[in-house]
Amino acid sequence: MSSDSRAKVVSIVGARPQFIKLAPLSAELRRQGFHETIIHTGQHYDGNMSGLFFEELEIPKPDVNLEVGSGSHGAQTGKMLIAIEEVLLKERPDVVLVYGDTNSTLAGALCASKLHIPLAHVEAGLRSFNREMPEEINRIVADHLSDTLLCPNETGMNNLAHEGIIKGVYLVGDLMMDALRHFSGIATSKSHILTRVGVTAKDYFLATVHRAENTDDRERLASILAALSEIGRTVVFPMHPRTKHRIAECGLGNALGDNIIVIDPIGYLDIINLEQNAMAILTDSGGVQKEAFWLRVPCITLRNETEWVETVASGWNTLTGANREIIMRTATNISDGTDMHFEQQCAASAICDVLTQTGSA
Repeated sequence: MSSDSRAKVVSIVGARPQFIKLAPLSAELRRQGFHETIIHTGQHYDGNMSGLFFEELEIPKPDVNLEVGSGSHGAQTGKMLIAIEEVLLKERPDVVLVYGDTNSTLAGALCASKLHIPLAHVEAGLRSFNREMPEEINRIVADHLSDTLLCPNETGMNNLAHEGIIKGVYLVGDLMMDALRHFSGIATSKSHILTRVGVTAKDYFLATVHRAENTDDRERLASILAALSEIGRTVVFPMHPRTKHRIAECGLGNALGDNIIVIDPIGYLDIINLEQNAMAILTDSGGVQKEAFWLRVPCITLRNETEWVETVASGWNTLTGANREIIMRTATNISDGTDMHFEQQCAASAICDVLTQTGSA
């Protein structure tokens, strides 16, 4: 514990899914009297991918913005390591919190471990069992370095047990559900994205594509774009900067059909409003898969595997990979999954309890 009467916590974030997880936890940390310092690595630096999320989610302005920006995995992570280490040496927190599975997660975990600062991993235990995914490497390393592992579900706890990680493991629930519970009603009243885009509820598909396995492989990207273009429905497509760059680089701009409405990245309230009013969602995002599941919107996942196996087991999510024919066939035959009752403790409160009880902070 620091000399300050309040425990010092450093939260390290850098990407949209982490901002969403941070929102309810940061609010609860501060409500309970923790002293939190927020480090934004700048991994997502576009205004609509960063600043707008902090504003909409009512997250305090980051205390430190490293402004690392884009780059190769090695270059990006290396810059983060150098910068995060300087901040941690200055702050000397009681615990470092890392979130999810990005390069920001990896860099924060490595720095805390090297400096012998207790490390807690939010969303621990998730596995796609695909080591070709950079996210899989990041989450495995973070888990094996962490002192406190905060699992969103029992699947995560079981995965950790199979890897011999039993000590310091806690089932706390999912912060993204905390956020969705709080903001879904606000999104309905404040977001006017459907009017701006010109679509009607339940008469369009929503698509998001950003993962390296799809954007960096021209054949996969071309197949996905072909499926979206021939799907027979209006498709609203908020385009990630990486995806936009790759489409241009690969000469695939003409592959976008007239049915596809491409828009710039949007804020959290707008994306939630689009999700809950979509006929179905096509995505390679883990967070969007979960939100679709909780909102009871059929989801087509443009990957060969998912960390969120319960969404598939329930019938709300179908894995298609990047296969054009399978995507189109699945989209033509979408159906609701089994009725699910989502009861979960407040994850933010549970995490604060764990940090307090274990002495991590």
